[in-house]
Amino acid sequence: MRVLFAGTPEIAVPSLKAVAAQYTVVGVLTNPDRARGRGRTPEPPPVKQAAQELGLPVYQPPTLKSEARQLLSPLKADVLVVFAYGRIFGPMFLELFPAGGVNVHPSLLPRYRGSIPIIAPIINGDPETGVTVQKIALEMDTGDILAQKRFALDSTITADQLTEYAADAGADLLLSVLSDLESGTTAPVAQDPLYATYCRKLNKSDGQINWQLPNYMIERMVRGFFPWPKAFTEWNGKRLTVLEASVSSETTKGKVGTVLGIDRENGILVQTGRGVLAIHRLQLQGRQPLEAQTFVNGNKEIIGSQLGVNLWR
Repeated sequence: MRVLFAGTPEIAVPSLKAVAAQYTVVGVLTNPDRARGRGRTPEPPPVKQAAQELGLPVYQPPTLKSEARQLLSPLKADVLVVFAYGRIFGPMFLELFPAGGVNVHPSLLPRYRGSIPIIAPIINGDPETGVTVQKIALEMDTGDILAQKRFALDSTITADQLTEYAADAGADLLLSVLSDLESGTTAPVAQDPLYATYCRKLNKSDGQINWQLPNYMIERMVRGFFPWPKAFTEWNGKRLTVLEASVSSETTKGKVGTVLGIDRENGILVQTGRGVLAIHRLQLQGRQPLEAQTFVNGNKEIIGSQLGVNLWR
């Protein structure tokens, strides 16, 4: 079976490698290189780098219009395999593939259609999530389900850890589906739109901590927004990024956002709208990440101060 693989970020790399090891990948479709860093140097997406290491031809059309179809049609791919490519495929593009297209989505569809299915279950406190392989439909993430794998979420997992797990789980599930597709034994199940939920694209500003929220919601935010956009507040006119935190059993009351003190075992204690948040690791703008006690040793004036004051004006 001849495969055209489409993907862009790191989460798709294990799936590309798994498919390339068992099938003929006639090409890899990925987004154009993006300028990054202070020098705005163009950098290839992770899928492109992996494809080049595997010796696979890479295609980076700026759109999926007629020029892209003319470019990819001679490859004569049987199936389109997608994981986090980042664009919607139109009907004329999908007609290039006799066996249609399959998409790996890191959530239990129809839950969390959209762009942040890894982050959403963490910040919502879900007990489980999973990976879905679905048929590609014209409307995003609405195609029939071909296979799903569920796994529990513990209360410490971060978005980068979940991304790594979902990447590997998605690759295994994808191979199973492609085997069924090749043998004609797939059993598609329609999604029930009554159970559909959606998650929107994140902005960097979404990481701003609102200390009026309960401590458990802020703690989920710290885990869900790591490594991007990261949860942050402001202190002494500078951005203060919270890298690790937990819900504290401390019952001390104070003004919301106030740093109540430092506990050698639990970290920097901050009053929230309900309960206390314990910050274990943090980073002041322009400085290196530090453990809580080390940070306080060099910034004793943080005790008793109020975080996020200027952000609320």
